[in-house]
Amino acid sequence: MSYNVDFTPQALEDISKLDTVVAERVIKKFDWLSQHFEVITPQPLKGRFQGVYKLVVGDWRVIYTADYANQILTVHLVRHRREVYK
Repeated sequence: MSYNVDFTPQALEDISKLDTVVAERVIKKFDWLSQHFEVITPQPLKGRFQGVYKLVVGDWRVIYTADYANQILTVHLVRHRREVYK
């Protein structure tokens, strides 16, 4: 069973700024994640980002949260690895 995916306005803006090839890779990988979320181990962040997960797509990081009860993944940010945690 796949999870539904929701994008915040910030995430949509981040994706719109990406190169088309990179944006397609990010969307394709997150789509895969939504279909396999129950069988993978998400990568949790620590510190001030506790409760948030990351998905690595090359040099890009997709920052998201998971609502297990409603089976919804919410994408918050899509940023380059050197700027995502600032």
